[in-house]
Amino acid sequence: MQAPLSIAFAVNAEGWPESLEAVAETAIRAALKQSEAEVIGVTEVSVVLTDDAEQRELNRQWRGFDKSTNVLSFPQIEPFAPVSGLLGDITLARETVEKEAEEMGIAFEAHFTHLVVHGFLHLLGYDHIEEEDAEEMEGLETEILQSLGIADPYADS
Repeated sequence: MQAPLSIAFAVNAEGWPESLEAVAETAIRAALKQSEAEVIGVTEVSVVLTDDAEQRELNRQWRGFDKSTNVLSFPQIEPFAPVSGLLGDITLARETVEKEAEEMGIAFEAHFTHLVVHGFLHLLGYDHIEEEDAEEMEGLETEILQSLGIADPYADS
């Protein structure tokens, strides 16, 4: 049985492939399942597809960095709390995601999936500030992506 999950999807910028709503939902469901988060009710997540300009403004406003970034997460629950209600928002910047995928020589959809998983894990409370936490988060990301048929993004090429 799938976890009770509602995903709000907003496209705030042009140029995003239309297929990404299903890709994001699959990634989030896989991440929720493999994270073993305690789900105690209907969970809501929003995914916002935007551009570098909007992402830069969000990053400046909320994190104090005056530059765009690939993915931002805005959690609405305490880290590792039981999951119910609005979990939070994930925003992605198209130009940055495209540029990174091209530079790494990987498919756009695979990189997008990785960033959605990464952003979702942040909503649950995972982070990568300390090396030990980064290893845990990256290991879980890798497991989730492999379950979706996507290669380890942290493996040396």
